[in-house]
Amino acid sequence: MPQPFSQGNIKKRLSVLVFLKGTTAPIVLYVEDPMALYDELTQILKLNSPTPRLIEKNTLGPVKKVCIQSTSICAVAMQEEQYM
Repeated sequence: MPQPFSQGNIKKRLSVLVFLKGTTAPIVLYVEDPMALYDELTQILKLNSPTPRLIEKNTLGPVKKVCIQSTSICAVAMQEEQYM
């Protein structure tokens, strides 16, 4: 008989969602320090510079490396996920 899930089996992790202009689904990034990446990307949004900057990151999830043009970012979010 399968055992019911207990709170001890469930772990939580944070991911950073990057929404790009002209796309419907965000890029989901798993990184070592999600808060630092979130802060970096929100700072870029606050600057609102018309000069594009290339942002390249190594990640831990299914997307292993990402390269985004700063002027393509329209929103950033943090997401907490539960997993076993």
